[in-house]
Amino acid sequence: MKGEGAGQSDAAAQAVGVPDMLDAIRHAVGQKHDEVPIGVLEGRVTGLSGLSISLSGLRDFTGVGDRVRVLGLDGRETEAEIVAFQGDIAIAMPFGSLEGIGSGCRATFQMFGPEERRRRAGGALLVNESWKGRVVDPMGRPMDGKGPLAPGGVVQKLHAPPPEAALRARLGPRIDLGVRALNLFATCREGQRLGLFAGSGVGKSTLMGMLARNTACDVAVIALVGERGREVREFVEDDLGPEGLAKSVVVVATSDTSPLMRREAAYAAMAAAEYFRDQGKSVLMLMDSVTRFCQALREIGLSSGEPPATRGYPPSVFAELPRLLERAGPGLMDAEGKAGQMTAMFSVLVEGDDHNEPVTDAVRGILDGHVVMERRIAESGRYPAINVLRSLSRTVPGCNAPEENALVLEARRDLSTWEEMQDMVRLGAYRPGNDPQVDRAIRVAPAIEGVLKQQRGEKATLAESFDALRGALSVDEVSG
Repeated sequence: MKGEGAGQSDAAAQAVGVPDMLDAIRHAVGQKHDEVPIGVLEGRVTGLSGLSISLSGLRDFTGVGDRVRVLGLDGRETEAEIVAFQGDIAIAMPFGSLEGIGSGCRATFQMFGPEERRRRAGGALLVNESWKGRVVDPMGRPMDGKGPLAPGGVVQKLHAPPPEAALRARLGPRIDLGVRALNLFATCREGQRLGLFAGSGVGKSTLMGMLARNTACDVAVIALVGERGREVREFVEDDLGPEGLAKSVVVVATSDTSPLMRREAAYAAMAAAEYFRDQGKSVLMLMDSVTRFCQALREIGLSSGEPPATRGYPPSVFAELPRLLERAGPGLMDAEGKAGQMTAMFSVLVEGDDHNEPVTDAVRGILDGHVVMERRIAESGRYPAINVLRSLSRTVPGCNAPEENALVLEARRDLSTWEEMQDMVRLGAYRPGNDPQVDRAIRVAPAIEGVLKQQRGEKATLAESFDALRGALSVDEVSG
């Protein structure tokens, strides 16, 4: 269809010629009636600017989030998503390369009936049980060489709204993360959302692999957004391992892919996690990293004409963040009052180790707690390099027993005292016996640090974690 003057029904009828109609009928064999296009709308490329394509002829029948196909001069088809409108011109961004696309190239949009139109708006994936144990791209295509996924499944919208706040279930019981530092100082409940805040090279990927292997959950869904290409196999084979992969879905968009693909990796992983949660399962959602997701949103926003605001991020980035992060958590309750739970860990790559930079500050305000990993601790040789004094879970102390809360508070007090006094002690400026609290911290802190240290392949349950902390705090009594 060319031009925009005809009515919608006349335009749809003219859009499909007899040969195209016959092809559509042949293709429709075995398809549901609603899944057959009722017409094909045709537009033209009028310009290219940066990462975006300007399209004419699509204004009255398309909206933001709709997918179009652009036929390049080399005969290659590229899928693109409409991200903005400027007057009569639709601004689209491709999921692939812009090479071969020039002014005048044809762009097509398949038109469907109202029900199917609503279902396809913004993109959707067909998710089923065969996704477990697989590595896929944001379009749901396998990347691991293990053959195709099983056909069919449940339609999961990529941009689904979060569950209704008044109808979704409350947080579940506390969940065993298998990592002593987190079990003790950032105890987590099912359906809780934590942020992992770290600079580059401090063991964030290793920690996420430990969580995927050790957490007491039914399914783990892992989004690798903007990951280095060479590190994908290292993460899957070394950090995750066969045991972790068997119960995981890994969604990957490497750093060389388009910003739209990197953005879509987060949405695809969230859609897969929602599928398993809606089945009543306990799901662990891991995303690495929110920062690269925001950088992709920034590229999309600036290319579509948005003005830069905070440190170059357009306002839409900070509007989109809660829409994604709020989708994690408890699901809707069923008739029996039960619900699936999605426990989420979102890693944030802290730029320049500045914990007050815009993305870090925004994410910390949305989530239910934060875990801070520090380069100083990693350089000292203690892994995972978690600063437990700066880490916080907002569900503590409600999910621990009173005796467990007392243990954690005592350990925090001793570690805090040791952090304040360790330089004076090492310089010999402190005389033992001057302060009983400092004397105790000097004796106990090394034992607590030993509890926090954990090897990559080591697993520690909640009970074992508190037993180890109990033993570390009793060192002072034994020495006394």
